[in-house]
Amino acid sequence: MTDSEQSQQLTVGVVAESRPGERRVALVPKLVGRLAQRGLRVVVEPGAGSGAHLSDDAYTQAGAELGDAWGAPIVVKVNPPSPEEVAKLSRGAVLVGFLDPRGNPEGLAKLEEDGLRAFAMEAIPRISRAQAMDALSSQASIGGYRAVLLAAQKLPRFFPMLTTAAGTVPPAKVLVLGAGVAGLQALATAKRLGAQTTGYDVRPEVAEQVKSLGAQFLDLGIEAVGEGGYARELTPEEREEQQRRLTEAITKFDVVITTALVPGRKAPTLVTADAVKGMPAGSVVVDLAGETGGNCELTKPGEDVVEHDVTISSPLNLPAEMPSHASELYARNVVELLELLVTKEGALELNFEDEIVAGACVAGREGSPA
Repeated sequence: MTDSEQSQQLTVGVVAESRPGERRVALVPKLVGRLAQRGLRVVVEPGAGSGAHLSDDAYTQAGAELGDAWGAPIVVKVNPPSPEEVAKLSRGAVLVGFLDPRGNPEGLAKLEEDGLRAFAMEAIPRISRAQAMDALSSQASIGGYRAVLLAAQKLPRFFPMLTTAAGTVPPAKVLVLGAGVAGLQALATAKRLGAQTTGYDVRPEVAEQVKSLGAQFLDLGIEAVGEGGYARELTPEEREEQQRRLTEAITKFDVVITTALVPGRKAPTLVTADAVKGMPAGSVVVDLAGETGGNCELTKPGEDVVEHDVTISSPLNLPAEMPSHASELYARNVVELLELLVTKEGALELNFEDEIVAGACVAGREGSPA
């Protein structure tokens, strides 16, 4: 390819993440060829994949180039860009990543101001046609898996039932609050480790999914079916009754893993201080809703605390602790979206008549080519 042809080729830039503790990368070498088939050039910032154990050589061998990825017409990343990173982007560029559109309105306003077009992975509509782009689900699955391993590590007892010459050890009792992707993966993983598992969700239709994983379903008699597969926010009366019944139930479990989220709102409090106080000594609560306040009343986001001889752990970015597979799954989600934004001939074409394109676009839609 001549220099002239290369300069006309649409480029995808893969940048390094700057968020502390972030080890994921938005594109892995094995998917570079898939973009190349679309006529796209891939430029990777040196060291971008190092946290996920992906060397620069692996990218170049796959057909990518190393260089200034921030100036590319399309830039893919994992976390929202910092103000300093936004300044590196070219006006009119397309940015793809987790952009926190509900919690970061100032950041989106800055993207608009700088003439950028932004597509948030978490804003992709949850429809069947977009399943392959569902990065929320791919990363939540990793979080649910990792949460169980964390709980097993911190629990001072076995997860499985063991029969030994010294006697029989009963299995740990694990309760998972929230039966979305993270919750179901947590139930499946805890079951594989031999625990006695129970799932709870205010959406009654997920009971069969919980039971299909060999878990019991905790029915508190309160339903809260919302839009987009999420639970709606409970009324004050419902919340009070839910907490009373949950508090009673939680005291019977050795491990509680919480995954309940309400988009755009503080996470609902499901595990009260009284519930923690009633749990067996040495029990563990792993709260996956820490970034939005936590599901446990005693949660301190990003920290491990011990209250009433119970450990409450609130990890903030579990997928980054499994960067190899987390990056691979996320990269597949990103590439699926890019293939919707780019024609087979390698030209950027933003069709806002498509509900996925329209739904994912959180900045720069006005004036963008249709």
